[in-house]
Amino acid sequence: MEKIIGLIDAPFTPFTADGDVNCEPIPAYAAMLAENGMKGVFINGSSGEGYMLTEEERILLAEKWITSVPAGFKVIVHVGSTCVRQSRTLAAHAQKIGAWGIGAMAPPFPKIGRIEELVKYCEEIASAAPDLPFYFYHIPAFNGAYLPMVDVLKAVDGRIPNFAGIKYTYESLYEYNQCRLYGGGRFDMLHGQDETILPSLAMGGAQGGIGGTTNYNGRELNGIIEAWKAGDIETAREKQNFSQDVINVICHYRGNIVAGKRIMKLIGLDLGPNRTPFRNMTDEEEAAMKRELEEIGFFERCNRF
Repeated sequence: MEKIIGLIDAPFTPFTADGDVNCEPIPAYAAMLAENGMKGVFINGSSGEGYMLTEEERILLAEKWITSVPAGFKVIVHVGSTCVRQSRTLAAHAQKIGAWGIGAMAPPFPKIGRIEELVKYCEEIASAAPDLPFYFYHIPAFNGAYLPMVDVLKAVDGRIPNFAGIKYTYESLYEYNQCRLYGGGRFDMLHGQDETILPSLAMGGAQGGIGGTTNYNGRELNGIIEAWKAGDIETAREKQNFSQDVINVICHYRGNIVAGKRIMKLIGLDLGPNRTPFRNMTDEEEAAMKRELEEIGFFERCNRF
């Protein structure tokens, strides 16, 4: 299977002021991401509030992204759900409309606590789109699936033919690297934490990644990879530290899904509010966040339209 090289963005889902899905901004959104160096999108995931979308909305968004991206731009569709039958429907639809790949995180309910439970979940979903690479999205802080990922790779190896790899969004760089090394690098280990791209590069991995802050800080995150490849370690360090400064700011305002989405408005693409149960930022919080971003020089370095 083809391994992803470069950064894939996890886009926000645009909503109207009254909370309906708004597909109108997606073509401009896709063009902006491509212009700023992204290689594709991973839609309807955590940044996209996927679990708060109806099946019909998820299908609508997948179709709109597929028809909006430039040539060669990868569209990976998150199809995870608390209902595996719904996930299979979404996976089959993604294959039908020409998505590049699919992915699924473990469901938040019921919590998965055993390797075989997770493997069976992935197997049933992946088999509904056998022609597409399937990625497991490891984000245990969201669903409590704190399972050893090397053991997951061992269990799926030879069992799920289209299992491509893992989007690894967890703090253990040791485990990430052990997964990368498994089977001589058989699986595609997509780095999923924008705050630790550089140390993952230093271990020899992180050829591909999926990020959330790439929505507005993609130029700097790509810059880390470019500086590393050029042997300019000091520039790579500066850009990684700056990217952590950006993350520190959004953590003051309920993280990427809430604060990051509001940053998109500040840089020129209003994607609307978040859905319940997320608590939207107030105008006062937006102004305070803008000041914090100005203090670190963010608007001189952020993504451009």
